[in-house]
Amino acid sequence: MKILLLDTTLRDGEQTSGVSYTEDEKLSIAKILIEDLKVDRLEVASAKVSDGEFNAVKKITSWAKRNGHLEKIEVLGFVDGDKSINWLKESGCQVLNLLTKGSLNHCKYQLRKEPDEHIADIKAVLKLAETNNIRVNIYLEDWSNGMRHSRSYVYHMLDELKDTCIDRFMLPDTLGILNPDETYDFLKETKERYPKLKFDFHSHNDYDLATANVFAAIKAGIDCIHGTINGLGERAGNIPLSSAIAVVLDHFKYPLNVNESRLNFVSRMVEMYSGIRIPQNKPLIGESVFTQTAGIHADGDSKKNLYFNDLLPERFGRKRSYALGKTSGKANIKKNLEEMGIELDEFSMKKITDRIIELGDRKEMVTRDDLPYIIADVLKSKAIEEKIEVINYNFSAGKGLKPVASVKLKINGHGVFEEHAAGDGQYDAFMRAIKSIYIKLNKVLPRLVDYSVSIPPGGRTDALVQTVITWNLGKEFRTRGLDSDQTMAAIKATIKMLNMIENFENQ
Repeated sequence: MKILLLDTTLRDGEQTSGVSYTEDEKLSIAKILIEDLKVDRLEVASAKVSDGEFNAVKKITSWAKRNGHLEKIEVLGFVDGDKSINWLKESGCQVLNLLTKGSLNHCKYQLRKEPDEHIADIKAVLKLAETNNIRVNIYLEDWSNGMRHSRSYVYHMLDELKDTCIDRFMLPDTLGILNPDETYDFLKETKERYPKLKFDFHSHNDYDLATANVFAAIKAGIDCIHGTINGLGERAGNIPLSSAIAVVLDHFKYPLNVNESRLNFVSRMVEMYSGIRIPQNKPLIGESVFTQTAGIHADGDSKKNLYFNDLLPERFGRKRSYALGKTSGKANIKKNLEEMGIELDEFSMKKITDRIIELGDRKEMVTRDDLPYIIADVLKSKAIEEKIEVINYNFSAGKGLKPVASVKLKINGHGVFEEHAAGDGQYDAFMRAIKSIYIKLNKVLPRLVDYSVSIPPGGRTDALVQTVITWNLGKEFRTRGLDSDQTMAAIKATIKMLNMIENFENQ
């Protein structure tokens, strides 16, 4: 059985508190979901929300039509006569996902209508859709509560609508209330009762059971699953599309059209546009999920990949790494040094291990890119030579004025250089001044990919701030700075970066 995936990042995902995409962001996300990740269906908006939403859908449908993807674009609409139909028609969308009531409570108390009245209204919209050449799928909102408390209502709805023009019946666990046993039983019973109808399952994660419920849905014979990138969505969100993909491919061995190697890329793009950070331990897409921390794991991997499973990071555009900290031990450190081409004797390895454990006990984060500095410090070696020195820097800021930075650098082989620059913040001004120096020297700076700040809880104004900056210069690397001042911590991380690339260029 082949499983189809409907992505609703741009509709249900945008219902995440604090998330709102611009028209161009919606178009960019739509492009990567269809052309990079290759999802089968894409729900991009709700009808009648705003002028911006309408313009975004027009942009998406115009692009999709030019590139042969128009049939994949879908919009949520309502039982409102011809209003949603006209909205879709004017936006260029040809697929309506019609929101209807899947429980008697919703029908009686939200619509204040009897079931047959609601069904008559639905049929009127279906007739208009046929007249306007718009395909229709139908959501039975609150279906899970309907199956629990008013099953005869749900089946009456399906009995009345099964012979209409509806393509697919979409069954949502709107409030995320189901457990896997209920999911399986409800869907199995529904499919057996209506063997000719096509059903989707739309899960929410309120009890953290969305992935388990999707497993049960596929086991019951459902062939289309809804999800969002990074699990965005109303309240606790939807099933992350990444989890759905892994369940389908690894537990059922069913084919999918998606390109799983682009999952990490798409997840990072949506993280950037949405502003919602991916938890570090989020399965498949979290920063740390392919990082082995315990030294015994690194030791086992060195001997026969004893701590690997089917979720190989390369499948998802990722790479396995070995963390450095108080539990890492020599095996983790050795793995990291091997990747960097550094070889140490047993005595030196012990000294480096002891220092990393000491840093871990102090709750300091150690990255692989910190290793040369630690080696240089502990062994008094020249693992990394300080070829760039900040002689002086100064900031000025005032209300209504952009911060200005003055920076004086000493660069071995080039002399001393000083530049001034304004920026959108003190660190931005500092980086602009550095850039001015590097432009004069025809030297290249890496691109800043990510800037992460960790401040201990408790509200102390003198607490140490840890800033970790991810850079890209052909490949990604990180540098870390620690200081009681956030800007100073970032500057320390930046000076490490400048010395790393200076040493690399002179190798």
